[in-house]
Amino acid sequence: MIDLFYWTTPNGHKITLFLEEAGLPYAIHPVNIGKGEQFTPEFLAIAPNNRIPAIIDRDPNDGRAPVPVFESGAILLYLAEKTGKFLSRDLRARVATLEWLFWQMGGLGPMAGQNHHFNIYAPEKIPYAIERYVKETNRLYSVLNKRLAGRPFVAGDYSIADMAIYPWIVPHKNQGQDLEDFPHLKIWFETIAARPATLRAYALASTINQLPTIADEESRKILFGQTGRA
Repeated sequence: MIDLFYWTTPNGHKITLFLEEAGLPYAIHPVNIGKGEQFTPEFLAIAPNNRIPAIIDRDPNDGRAPVPVFESGAILLYLAEKTGKFLSRDLRARVATLEWLFWQMGGLGPMAGQNHHFNIYAPEKIPYAIERYVKETNRLYSVLNKRLAGRPFVAGDYSIADMAIYPWIVPHKNQGQDLEDFPHLKIWFETIAARPATLRAYALASTINQLPTIADEESRKILFGQTGRA
C-alpha cells in the first residue's frame, strides 16, 4: 500500500497518473495547501520542504520499515524502480527518460509555475515578468514539440518522463500557449489525455477539490508569504 499525500496540482497529478497506470494500491491523504496543511509537523516529517506530493511506501521491496519519499521526480523514479514499470532497462532509453524527467523538474515546472504566478496569482500585474515567463514557457514547448517529431513519447515507450511533463501542459491556456502552434506536442497531449489511467486520475482529482486553492488573501499569504523565519 502506498500512502499518497496529495493536492490537485500538476506535481500531485504526476503521482496519481503513475499509480493508476501501474495498478498499485494506494490511499490518498489530501493536504490542502491553501489552508496551510503542508506545514503540520506530521507532514513535515515526511516532506521537509513543505511541498506536495509525498508518499510512504508501506511495503518496500527490501521488506523493512516503510519508506517515505518527497519531491515528485524522486517519487516517480522510486515507484518506477519499485514496480519495474515505465522506466526502461535499456541503457539509452533509460538515459533519455531521466533526461526528460529532469528537464521537466528543472525547466518546464519552475518556468510554467512562475508563468502561473505572475499571470494569475500576483496581486500586481508586472508586464516584464509576465512576458518573461510566457516567452520562456513558449520556448520550452517548442523544445518538447521538436523532441516529439516522429516519436509518440519523449523517450520511446510511455514513461515517467511523459507522466511528469503532461500535467504541466494541461493548463496551457493559463500559460498563454496555443497547442495548435505545436503540432507534435498536441498529438502527444491528446494521446495521453485519452489514456484510461489519465481519465481516472483526473476524475479522482475532481472529487477531492473543486475550489480554487488560492481563494483569498489568507491563502495567498500561506502559499507565497513564507520565509525561513516563518
